[in-house]
Amino acid sequence: MGSTIVEKILARHAGRDRVQAGEVVIAEVDYAMVTDTRAVNTIKMIDRFGDKPLQFAKKTSLVLDHYSPPPNQEAADIHSQMRTFAAKRGTGLYDIGDGICHQVLPEGGHLTCGDLVVGTDTHSVTYGAFNAFGTGIEGTDVSAVMMSSKLWFRVPQTVRIDLRGELSPGVWAKDITLAMLGKFGAEGLNYHAIEYVGDAVRAMAIDDRMTLCNHAAELGAKAAILEPDAKTFAWLEAHGARAPLPTFADADAHYAERFTIDVANLAPQLARKHEVDDIVGVDQIEKQKIQFALIGTCTNGRLDDIRQAASILKGRKLAPGVRMIVTPASRQIYLAALREGLIEILTTAGASFESAGCGTCVGITNRLVPGDGDTVISTANRNFKGRLTNKNADIWLGSAATVAASALTGYITDPRLVEGGTWRSAA
Repeated sequence: MGSTIVEKILARHAGRDRVQAGEVVIAEVDYAMVTDTRAVNTIKMIDRFGDKPLQFAKKTSLVLDHYSPPPNQEAADIHSQMRTFAAKRGTGLYDIGDGICHQVLPEGGHLTCGDLVVGTDTHSVTYGAFNAFGTGIEGTDVSAVMMSSKLWFRVPQTVRIDLRGELSPGVWAKDITLAMLGKFGAEGLNYHAIEYVGDAVRAMAIDDRMTLCNHAAELGAKAAILEPDAKTFAWLEAHGARAPLPTFADADAHYAERFTIDVANLAPQLARKHEVDDIVGVDQIEKQKIQFALIGTCTNGRLDDIRQAASILKGRKLAPGVRMIVTPASRQIYLAALREGLIEILTTAGASFESAGCGTCVGITNRLVPGDGDTVISTANRNFKGRLTNKNADIWLGSAATVAASALTGYITDPRLVEGGTWRSAA
């Protein structure tokens, strides 16, 4: 019997010919990441062992992205501690405004096809867009990696999802991920790996592929991973990654389940207030007024997302009473959007830009605080009650195109019904 992509990657990193789902293996890690939300635990654990050299320091990055900018002295002190640790121990450091961990790691050339990458955030599954096994771990686990370069893993079962058909203009990977949440439910694929394959995946630009993998965290997946192709190799080479080790599943690989899904007739999707898996088509919603719109986060803060919004809002204004915040996923994305004139288009329309980071998404920095009874439509990955600090406000999730169309009209709106809403990426 053959192996899945994840089984092959874990076997290779464990020095084995093959592994099976359910086995526990000790595997060599290729790269590790620590965010500011878990850095204190990582540093405390390492400090318990004194000043012994960290053999994995050069293959670890500390990322100051959640408390960005720091909302209080405690957060600022954590950042100071991280900077001191990075300078002393020789780790990489991405400071405030550099960007979100899941964007800066691939942008920085830190991972490639066939890699095993860990990070202290559940959305580390994003790295599967590059044919790498990416998964979230705790801060103390990273300390073990930094001291030994190894970590234990239970080999997950794999679910293969074949996405067929061509997405309609105005429909994006975000809509597929929301449809998956509607099909499987939140945490419906706990500790499974997802292999996304099919012509719909191959047609996606890298930005959309990252969205597809990122949202697997809400499904509870241990990893989400794609087959590599020419787009993958070109993107990695352009960002200075090491030579790829492309990894494909065997034809006779064993899967826990297989699904074939035709996405050709998929409408833009929405997650309704407070539940990531309460999914409806945007065409089922009538006159749901909004007050706030958010475009950004590690799920949908990339250049194509900003382009979607600019296509809809060019030469127009936000609806009266609607506020919009845009948080690019990295400084590099912000600069690219600036060069394309997208920043001017959205700012002229009435949007405001925040520095690249996670703070607005999770409500840590209090940069987007809705009032009682307000409705927010967001490209984020979660809409839990009180996510943006106010439990009396509602949060809906949708694509950047759906968010921009809604900000334009003042109501949740199908982007296919407004000019510019069917813009398509050149992929």
